[in-house]
Formats: sequence, structure tokens, C-alpha cells
Amino acid sequence: MDEIKKKVDEDWKQKVEKEKQAPKEEGKFTPPDPDFKFFITTLALQASIALGHMANPETQKTQKDPAQAKFIIDTLGMLQEKTKGNLTPEETQLLENLLYELRVAYLAPEKGEGKPSAD
Repeated sequence: MDEIKKKVDEDWKQKVEKEKQAPKEEGKFTPPDPDFKFFITTLALQASIALGHMANPETQKTQKDPAQAKFIIDTLGMLQEKTKGNLTPEETQLLENLLYELRVAYLAPEKGEGKPSAD
């Protein structure tokens, strides 16, 4: 049984390595390498969209979804707790900063307080 599992794992590793070595097709989306900073930044971007700070890239419309924003912010908070002591100082700082900014934005009153003014 262990031998079968090892074969599957090795096949997967070989396939991934082959994909990395394959020439990139022009115009075809190539996702970035998995990275914790990219992952939490992507979640923060989704929270910003749900807070109505930017248009949804699929619909090109700005819509607020406070429940979704809260869920994503809480998810980032959970990641902060679960990864405590396992992140680089840079990752820790980024996560703290993102959480602070998103929480302030979530709690900011409708009239735009807490947002930078154009003055």
C-alpha cells in the first residue's frame, strides 16, 4: 500500500516538474508559484472587493457584501492564529498590516471616515 502511495506522489512530482520546464505558451495564463504572501494578498483583495473599495473584475461593478468581507477578514485572522510562530517576519508583518487595514475599513462608517481624503 505504501509503495502505491509513493508511486502516485512521485508521478505527481514528476508532472509538476515537467510543467515547470515546459516552455510557456504565449497568451496563456501561467499562475505564479504558490506563496503565502501571494495567498493572503489575494484574500485581502477579495475582501476589498466585498467592501466595495474596487470593482469586481468579473462584473466590472462595485458592490458591497459586508458578510463576505467579514468572512474573509475572519479567515485571515484564523490564518494568523494558526500560523503564529511559523511565518517569516516579513509574512507576519504583511498579515498584521492587511488585517489592520481591512478591519479598519470594515468598521469605518459609510460617510467615508477612515478613508484617505483627496484634499
